[in-house]
Amino acid sequence: MRPTDVRIVDVELFFLPVQTRMPYKFGAESLDSVVCGRARVTVEKLDGTRAVGWGETPLSVPWVWPSALPYQVRLDRLIAFSKELAEQVAASKLSGHAVEIGVQLIEGVLTDQLVKDSARNENALPYLAGLVVSSIFDQAIHDAYGVANEVDIYQAYGKDFLDRKIADFFVGALMTPEVRSRFADRYLDQFLIANPPATIAVWHSVGASDPIGADEVTDEHPRDDYPVALSDWVNADGLKCLKVKLCGNDETWDLQRMIDVGTLALEHGVTALSADFNCMVTEVDYVNQILDQLKTEHRAIWDLILYVEQPFPYELDELMLDVSSVSDRKPLFLDESAHDWRHVELGRSLGWTGVALKTCKTQTGALLSLCWAKVHDMPLMVQDLTNPMLAMVPHARLAAHAGTIMGLEANAMQFYPAASAEQAKIHPRLYRRQNGVLDLSTIGGSGFGYRTEKMSDQTLAPKS
Repeated sequence: MRPTDVRIVDVELFFLPVQTRMPYKFGAESLDSVVCGRARVTVEKLDGTRAVGWGETPLSVPWVWPSALPYQVRLDRLIAFSKELAEQVAASKLSGHAVEIGVQLIEGVLTDQLVKDSARNENALPYLAGLVVSSIFDQAIHDAYGVANEVDIYQAYGKDFLDRKIADFFVGALMTPEVRSRFADRYLDQFLIANPPATIAVWHSVGASDPIGADEVTDEHPRDDYPVALSDWVNADGLKCLKVKLCGNDETWDLQRMIDVGTLALEHGVTALSADFNCMVTEVDYVNQILDQLKTEHRAIWDLILYVEQPFPYELDELMLDVSSVSDRKPLFLDESAHDWRHVELGRSLGWTGVALKTCKTQTGALLSLCWAKVHDMPLMVQDLTNPMLAMVPHARLAAHAGTIMGLEANAMQFYPAASAEQAKIHPRLYRRQNGVLDLSTIGGSGFGYRTEKMSDQTLAPKS
């Protein structure tokens, strides 16, 4: 072991309920509340030095577990699984570099716990849901590793801290000699942006039930200090990038939604759009026909579309759907399906061209998928899970270091801005979009740079 390696000695888990100010409609469901899981992980170095790290992820039930099961049944299962996994992570006493521990967590502890859960329950917890739960602890381990070594975690992904070259983390039949040669004996940090920008372009998510213009706002919408209509959001935050949530099962509605948002975008100087079908489409021609109509009848809107995001169900290995005809029209990005680097490679073989990274699938997994994508010339985005509070910091940092095609998505400030009020006192322009960007300049110190020393104990570890 290196003197910089750490060992897990304790895990604490907290649940923070958050209520949306207005529903967020995507896919087949609407989100009107969420429970965020937060972990405090204590690690120890060989010399006895102990350090604490924090991780947080929203347990977004409709996204991690689309199902006909009642919402509360799924949420209760996620919370129970989180508690069980916390116990297993604490008992594991895993050690090494944060990335090495993360791989052991995902491929060992998580896999074992999912098997146990499946044996006990008729409705198996989806792998994506398990991965999201494990991200709570994985993020905390990365943060704790940086704190223990008094270093920004993004400065700890090179050979000064990590013995293994990046190719050594990719095992199995996919790692052919030809692919290994592409990695050229590089370390993880060599795939990251060495000097990330202090500000980064930000995407606004247009929910499927969000009003577009002021004339669509009704008495049922909130009356508070924040905009409601998309037109007001664009003006207030200087937005230049809009992600359009579509339903995926009504071609006429989806086309009109793209036209409506696209028309507003052209009128307000928006420069980029994306179309997100949230896994609801089953036929490639559904997407192709919408894109073709936009190209033929609304060319200016078509030109604004930077990429299309995850139209098809995330079970890539079950469907084996060839999506090349879509990616021939616009870049096609994996999101829900991009569980890990193996799924990224499977998607690439089926015609997907890009990858949307998310810290909610673990920091470790995001970094490995990033490297696999870059060595195969797949462009990147970093997408949101409506991350509030602590969850926003690793999310923004990944985007700044990844080298995305256009910034990152951040929408917690649309749906529950008050949840991050305490963190916003420390990082005011990270939690409020201005002039179409987020400002990361207040992030600093060791680990992820949360600056938790400025937060109260009650804010960090709220008593239930």
